[in-house]
Amino acid sequence: MIKTLRPSDYSEALYVGHFFRTGVPVVMDLTGLPDSEAKQFVDFAAGLVFGRQGRMDRLEKKVFLLLPAGMAGPVDR
Repeated sequence: MIKTLRPSDYSEALYVGHFFRTGVPVVMDLTGLPDSEAKQFVDFAAGLVFGRQGRMDRLEKKVFLLLPAGMAGPVDR
């Protein structure tokens, strides 16, 4: 299962963290956010991925795939 999240504001970062920490890959679609809020999400996700030894791949301009540790990404196939 992959969880796709389209947050409407930064308070929804907790959902990104929740699913990622439980081992679920997350597609974080930030296309509906202004650049300043999207940057906050990317910074949050980068820290989350680094701290949990996962990985973050950019799929499109404001769409990111967060992979928990040990999961292969689209480039690895």
